[in-house]
Amino acid sequence: MKTNIKFLALLFFCSISAFAQSTKEEQELIQLSKDKWQWMADKNVDKLKNLFDAKAKFVHMSGTWKTDEELEIIKTGSIWYKEAKVHDTAVEVSGNTAIVWNRITLVAMVRGNEAITEFTVTEVYQKQGESWKMLALTFSSVRDTHQIKK
Repeated sequence: MKTNIKFLALLFFCSISAFAQSTKEEQELIQLSKDKWQWMADKNVDKLKNLFDAKAKFVHMSGTWKTDEELEIIKTGSIWYKEAKVHDTAVEVSGNTAIVWNRITLVAMVRGNEAITEFTVTEVYQKQGESWKMLALTFSSVRDTHQIKK
């Protein structure tokens, strides 16, 4: 009987530990995503270059680019991500892969014209060593009433 109680107690504490770790990773990814939006607004390509995997893909309304192209677009201001107002976020972590969904209102300058657009943005990350690297970022145009299912 004592063995069963000890086993159940150990199982309970392991479950709590796993939940806390997951929550910690999720919070880390949410913060990383927020930081990314700020770095994009600031045109901080040095920080973004460290975040983006060299083979990452970026899907926009007008095309798909690789990392070097995305960094050049941000650096030159061809697209200036002035502000991303994040309304809702969901995160799922599976092993060393994570997906972050953000429902945002994006205020951007696109080739000299201001655009305000509702998007759900899907970000795919992979844990490489001690840090997360972004593998993909996809903008999906949605209505402002769109909600991310959690």
